Amino acid sequence: GGVDARRQALEVDDPAVALLSLKICDPAMGSGHFLVSLVDYLADQALEASAAAAATTARDASDWHYESPLLGRIRGIRTRILANARTGGWTVAEDQLDDRHIVRRMILKRVIHGVDKNPMAVELAKLSLWLHTFTVGAPLSFLDHHLRRGDALFGERLGEVVADLRARGGLLAQNDLTTIGMAVHALNDIGELTDVDIAEVHQSQRLLEEAQRGLQPLRRLLDFWHALRWLAPLDAPKKLRGPRHAAVADLLSGRFGGNLLMLVNDRAHATDIADHDKAEAINALLQECRALSREEGFMHWELAFPTAWRGLETGDPQGGFDLVIGNPPWDRMKLQEVEWFAERRPEVAHQARAADRKRMIARLEQDGDPLWQDYREAAERTDTMARVARASGQYPLLSSGDINLYSLFVERASRIVRRQGVVGLLTPSGIAGDLGAAKFFRSISAAGRLGALLDFENRADFFPDVDSRFKFCALVFGGPERRFANARCAFYLHRVDQLSDPKRIIPLDAADFAAVNPNTGTAPIFRGRRDAEITTRIYRAHPVLVNRSAEFDNPPGPARALWPVRYANMFHMTNNSGAFRTIAWLEANGGYRLAANRWKCGREDYVPLYEGKMVQAYDHRAASVTVNPENLHRPAQPMPANEVQHCDPAWLPEPQYWVAMNSVREQLHAEWYLVFKHVSAPTNVRTMISAICPKAGFGNSLPLLLTDDVMLATKLQANFNAIAFDFIVRQKLQGQNLNLFVVEQLPLIDPRRFEERLGTGTIADLIRREVLHLTYTAHDMAAFARDLDHDGPPFAWDAEDRRHRLARLDALFFRLYGLDRDDASYILDTFPIVRQQDEAAFGRYRTKDLVLAYMNALAAGDTDTCVHA
Repeated sequence: GGVDARRQALEVDDPAVALLSLKICDPAMGSGHFLVSLVDYLADQALEASAAAAATTARDASDWHYESPLLGRIRGIRTRILANARTGGWTVAEDQLDDRHIVRRMILKRVIHGVDKNPMAVELAKLSLWLHTFTVGAPLSFLDHHLRRGDALFGERLGEVVADLRARGGLLAQNDLTTIGMAVHALNDIGELTDVDIAEVHQSQRLLEEAQRGLQPLRRLLDFWHALRWLAPLDAPKKLRGPRHAAVADLLSGRFGGNLLMLVNDRAHATDIADHDKAEAINALLQECRALSREEGFMHWELAFPTAWRGLETGDPQGGFDLVIGNPPWDRMKLQEVEWFAERRPEVAHQARAADRKRMIARLEQDGDPLWQDYREAAERTDTMARVARASGQYPLLSSGDINLYSLFVERASRIVRRQGVVGLLTPSGIAGDLGAAKFFRSISAAGRLGALLDFENRADFFPDVDSRFKFCALVFGGPERRFANARCAFYLHRVDQLSDPKRIIPLDAADFAAVNPNTGTAPIFRGRRDAEITTRIYRAHPVLVNRSAEFDNPPGPARALWPVRYANMFHMTNNSGAFRTIAWLEANGGYRLAANRWKCGREDYVPLYEGKMVQAYDHRAASVTVNPENLHRPAQPMPANEVQHCDPAWLPEPQYWVAMNSVREQLHAEWYLVFKHVSAPTNVRTMISAICPKAGFGNSLPLLLTDDVMLATKLQANFNAIAFDFIVRQKLQGQNLNLFVVEQLPLIDPRRFEERLGTGTIADLIRREVLHLTYTAHDMAAFARDLDHDGPPFAWDAEDRRHRLARLDALFFRLYGLDRDDASYILDTFPIVRQQDEAAFGRYRTKDLVLAYMNALAAGDTDTCVHA
């Protein structure tokens, strides 16, 4: 009796059986690669778990032997297949029916769920899984109940629709939900069938058809309700309401008799001749909704996979999938003009300026070109999808700004996973670092729901069609009630086997995320444990540029700004492109050059439009811009200035575009501006690049930090361009855009520190001297020099002298950040391209030698000596 009781208790919690009771879904399965691998993994885990259970009981109890019920089921299936083979007269060897083959079939039928909008992808996924789990002597498994065609992102939650309809006057009756229970029972029966013969496959098909018949009325109701969001949203402003909204109002009024479920599945019938027109309007709306739902394939998750939820028949479903996995698409939900026209009308796509493309597109409409209608319909469809995503309430955290499909899939996964479940997705790394994802990422990182963040660069061509610099991550997080002690994090991975290196794995908890990104809670990107230790030490000792953490308090408090500067963008390279002029345009319109950086055309003076590619640290003359129209995505490329050009204080770079001086004056009035490069990457030579530039136009790739205090701008530029600061930036930048929210959360030296004594003067004196020499190398920076009380000519461009001044500033900021020579040596070694360039030029890492030498000189109070290193 005691043995039986123990066996029964173990069987209830048997780990192998538990694995086969899981419900796992890939909501963007494509051709099923993830699901194929998952079948193998779970099969191995189930067999290992059954063996481990037997071994554990054998060790702990000598009077009995425990066997997992899974093994008994496997034997039963094998026996039936062999019996069928004998009856059918075909030969099947027992070694072709090993445990792994059979358990994979069981997992495939019970555990695996998948969705894709493309019907061909669904068929390919079935084929992949059939081929992978083919079992000699048995037919192909029935999969239609778990692999579904539909749009995983658009559909309704049953509970929300039921609550809404009941709140609108009982338009849905309780008995309308009774068919759900019968459908769930039929679908559970499908899972119990082993498909060892064709009769069971046909029985699975019959059970699915029975379940679908029972669910179809409710599915049509949810199709209708969701289609209204596309065609006639119930919350649309009155001024935008049209005939469709009038039909909706009549339909929801109940005036035509019956409940809404019956009306949606049938037709509205006029109770008298006066209602005939209204009835026809309702029928037209219903027909339009049905057509849209067929075209888009709306996916109502609880009705598509009702066995994953409990309480559906009550109208208050609970549950979801135990695990949601996948690699969702990474495309923006916005029509990309260049890509769209590149395939259909390349001459439109090759226009470098957005304004020119728009003019050509407008001409298509004027000419009655059929392509215009295709373009308009494609644009309207993506706009509608974005609007519905934002307005549906199903994506409150990740639907702002330009929506990316992957972000919607992340939030969809978080809604279809059960409260104790787990989500594991491959997404761009922006999910952990972009401002648009900050609310979502904070919701999982601050709550302890983040299980893993494994960040990869595409250097090994994981995705051959994606740029090698692109970063993506394996993101693992729990459902609302799932918690992890810490998140297993790793960054800059190039190969999967690097995950076995303990130095690459960094455990981070909720407090760590809040410390290094107080405003957003987004993820840092440490290369290793030493990087994490240095960075967190710096954050404990130094304030960020703007601390907005108080804004999350209840009640919210004000932001605390360390430096009194104002962020600004002058010209947007796309939205303002109509104001840009080329030299060809200026000449064709009678323009002529007044100076290297001035054109005259009519009554307007034109000045250069500076772009990020034109500047480097302390150098506003780093490159001119050359245009190759054949390069579809990056026609404008930098042409670096050579030594001769740099040595000429009258030489200025040639921009791609020129803008009217009046349009610059309308925005800003200073004679010089502190800028930094918006487009960057943590894998570049340097990541944070700042310069002070003369009065000109500036594209959005060069944001401005505005201040009237010349010394404040000088100190801030020095802080920005320091290698110690750059090291921190690299721990914070997930993508290729150095956005304001990243810059605001970077730790800067407290401005009061610059008044401390160093050598014969102050730290501020040293910074002023070095920044003035590095910046004032051309006549057009005379206004900046005068504001620093220097009236002389520009300083000669001397590459060796600049190298020493940069090293002295780097040494200074290592000291100001509280870093010793060992820290500095380590940090300098994390800039491999700087090392490679030095070794190519000098045969050694000279920048490192100079910085360490100047650290010793400054420690001795010597701010003037040119060290020998």
